[in-house]
Amino acid sequence: MEFLTQFFTFEDYGELVVLLRNSILAAALLGVVGGIMSVFVMTRDIAFAVHGIAEMSFAGAALFLLIGFDVVHGSFVGSVIAALLIAVGGVRESQKNAVIGVLMPFCLGLGILFLALYEGRAASKFGLLTGQIVAISADQLRLLVLCSLVVLAVLAVVWRPLMFSSLDADVARARGVPVGALQIVFMIMLGLAVALSVQVVGVLLVLALLITPAAAASQITASPVLTPLLSVVFAVVSSVGGVLIALGSPVVPISPFVTTISFLIYLVCRLVGRRRISRHVRARTAREADLHEHPSLAARR
Repeated sequence: MEFLTQFFTFEDYGELVVLLRNSILAAALLGVVGGIMSVFVMTRDIAFAVHGIAEMSFAGAALFLLIGFDVVHGSFVGSVIAALLIAVGGVRESQKNAVIGVLMPFCLGLGILFLALYEGRAASKFGLLTGQIVAISADQLRLLVLCSLVVLAVLAVVWRPLMFSSLDADVARARGVPVGALQIVFMIMLGLAVALSVQVVGVLLVLALLITPAAAASQITASPVLTPLLSVVFAVVSSVGGVLIALGSPVVPISPFVTTISFLIYLVCRLVGRRRISRHVRARTAREADLHEHPSLAARR
């Protein structure tokens, strides 16, 4: 217990929850955005792109921190620029991966350079890597809410053709779906979603909100309706739960709590999924054994 008291002090916890209720609401909204985007990221298999955009988001935030502007604005600028570069950087996936591979070390190097030149508080530098939603200002909150609503509204409009092109781009293109335009729109929305998620878990662990929720949901269902719903639930639980736990820990930043909750959810879903598969395999084996022992059953079918 003494070990835990070094990291957790829940004194005045109720007052902190009330004081930071806007941050909790923002975390819930960001969880919704992350959970929805996670489905498309998994479907399109572009986890590498998420990481590349996060690196550019880091560089933009670090630059704005250096020159005295809002780091949230810098994060959005960097993310959108990276998303556009990746969207138009190549037609083939191998070309896109090459563009991302070139951007990532360059942007990471720029971000480190800008932070090295910054002479302000070290906590500001650390917050770019580990998230800073607990300290969100009213102006930042309004920007986060506005961008979240934009992302959700755009995805609602293009959901069906975007999902179609994500599952099979060639067939969608043959059916007249504007795959190229959807790619650019989606990458811009992904850039905004990455910038939003960076505020929760930081640059280093952004995949926890944009990959893990849908990965966990896919372990227990293949339904096109349940998968996004569960993904959103998992992302919201991770983000809000991480904030609530972080309020009681003045030492540990928010990101380890968010990523730990997200990982535990994935682990439980994977175990449940494996049990379901094993149960189905045993049932199928039993049916095949019955048909082998009683051929008349097969004839009736």
